[in-house]
Amino acid sequence: MRMIAAMLIAATSISTPLAAQENIMESPARFAGAILADAPDAAALTARCDEYVSEFERRFAALEAQQAPFTVDRTLKAYDDLQALGYSGGAEFYSFSQSMDTAEKREAGLACYARMTEIGTRVGLSRPIYDRLKAVNVDGADAATRYYLGRTLAEFERNGVAFDETRRAEIEALQDEITDIGNRFGANYAEARGIVKALPSELAGLPQDWIDAHPPGHDGLVEISTDTPDLQPVLTYAENGVLREKLLRVSLARAFPENSELLGDLFTKRQQLAELLGRPDFATLLLEDRMLDTPGKVAAHMAELYEAAAPVAAADLSALRQTLARVSPGEELSIFNVAYVSQLAVKERFDLDPQEVRQYFTFDNVRQGIFDLTQSLFEVDIRPWDTPLWHPDVEAFSVYDGARLLGRFYLDSHPRPGKYQHANHIALRKGVTGESLPISVLTMNLPEGGYDTGLMEHRQVETFLHEFGHLLHNILGGQQQWFGISGIANERDFTEAPSQMLEEWVYDYDTLAQFARNEAGETIPRELVGRMQAARWFGKGMGELRQLGLSNASLRFHQGAPADPSAQGISDAAGDYINTYAEPDYPASTHMEATFGHLDGYSAGYYTYGWSRVIAADLFSRFETAGLRDTDTAQAYRKAILEPGGSRPSADLIAEFLGRPVSSDAFRQRLELGDPDS
Repeated sequence: MRMIAAMLIAATSISTPLAAQENIMESPARFAGAILADAPDAAALTARCDEYVSEFERRFAALEAQQAPFTVDRTLKAYDDLQALGYSGGAEFYSFSQSMDTAEKREAGLACYARMTEIGTRVGLSRPIYDRLKAVNVDGADAATRYYLGRTLAEFERNGVAFDETRRAEIEALQDEITDIGNRFGANYAEARGIVKALPSELAGLPQDWIDAHPPGHDGLVEISTDTPDLQPVLTYAENGVLREKLLRVSLARAFPENSELLGDLFTKRQQLAELLGRPDFATLLLEDRMLDTPGKVAAHMAELYEAAAPVAAADLSALRQTLARVSPGEELSIFNVAYVSQLAVKERFDLDPQEVRQYFTFDNVRQGIFDLTQSLFEVDIRPWDTPLWHPDVEAFSVYDGARLLGRFYLDSHPRPGKYQHANHIALRKGVTGESLPISVLTMNLPEGGYDTGLMEHRQVETFLHEFGHLLHNILGGQQQWFGISGIANERDFTEAPSQMLEEWVYDYDTLAQFARNEAGETIPRELVGRMQAARWFGKGMGELRQLGLSNASLRFHQGAPADPSAQGISDAAGDYINTYAEPDYPASTHMEATFGHLDGYSAGYYTYGWSRVIAADLFSRFETAGLRDTDTAQAYRKAILEPGGSRPSADLIAEFLGRPVSSDAFRQRLELGDPDS
């Protein structure tokens, strides 16, 4: 199963006897060396990829040939090192495919990632490795080691290692096809950048700094891209409804029909893989190692969310339609006007203008504010890191706990052609005590510049802090004895919860007052933050229904092969699945599935976001009681939730921090705050 956050990278065995070489293998961290950020060209990346593959094959063959005794120190360690080496190469080259400064380098990164992912399937199907790990006696080992080995053996068994050689070869071939389809889907998505041109007179309502940053060209027209810093302001502020609809249609359909056709192939082959592995469908297979470990449990969770969100969403919709009737009588609420009408409704109901808010947020101030919050809350120190970078926009930093270096990270924060167009975190390296430091990269698309051209929306501040939460999890949880349980190595449906919880601090006045300042140097007023807090929950019911629609598509597409795998068939099914919950509907001609990247990376698991919001609200309830700046609570959270990485089941981590199992009560109570008539 192909996931960036939990890549399994392996290689084919070779015939040369290598058992004697196990004592001369350097550590994976030493072999991997520095991130190849300053690669001069694609050929340099390909050459480095060849080195990774060759070394991985050598280690894989040595482990398959290892002779008894099979012990924690010899066998599990060799397996863990194998995974560490493969992951480091795969993650690094995947990041290069998103962000390198030329198309040729990005293509080389994706090609290497594809090679390593394809050979990665084989380690999970290696019967010799499985047999050796199965023979390891962990009776005297610590709890984390026992947990890691048990989880590893279970993954081998889910991969089909128990089948005969013929069946394993079929599984391997199908996994390779799935990997190839996913890589092509991602490449299309990254390169599919749409452009719309407009007259300056059509930009009424847009912020002045945005207009100043988009001067007309020689043809007298303004060029507007589908990049997030262009798309979101137009959808939110442009008074011209024709412009809003035109740009959103181009954005949603920019990878149609090619990506929708690829999805038809992807869903079909995932179903075939599940059947080869003896499961009724791919969703069943995917969920077996999750907190919610069956499709039935996911469906029950979604039903619970719907019960909580539907009444609030109905009130949201009623309020928006009232506003729309006043500003544009006779017009129907749609995906093309909902963001615009929402900001008007917020103005009416809460006297809150997003443009009044955004004057306090520039990228440099926000970045420093997030650093300051992290340093005070978790008692760490962030310092510049002098290291090669792949683009002038990129910045690099180190994280210290006193004199102890905990890890490092890159920020690639601003849009450019060919770059990944949303926001994500990649753990480039995972930490192993005494061997390697965790290293992360945040790839984002935030406005660049100062008060004249680079003001940020408050929701972009929230996104930045969310992604930074993943980074902190990788670094603070990256002080482990085993690579395989380091950093973000929890069940996949827990990993969004710590980041979602951290979003709470961007609504805290004491936090915002540290960095939110306008051009005159004035701190954001407490009264304005109060209005932001009052308006925060408006629209959340609708937001949850949209998320449920996306989760429904994610799940349903993986509960059997598609009836019509053509591009149009997939597009029609996606609309039906999403619109079962979402309001306003996605019109049939918008083809949003073609750029819904989570259908590849998350497959059946998009529900993760909703489930993680439940967990996050529950975790935050302890901070609400103690205070958002309470250092004892923050340190308890660091130690109980972040520092263990994946060394224990996530349910145990939650119970340790809260003193009880997870509950949805806090989430339901917070969602009810969004009822505009309450």
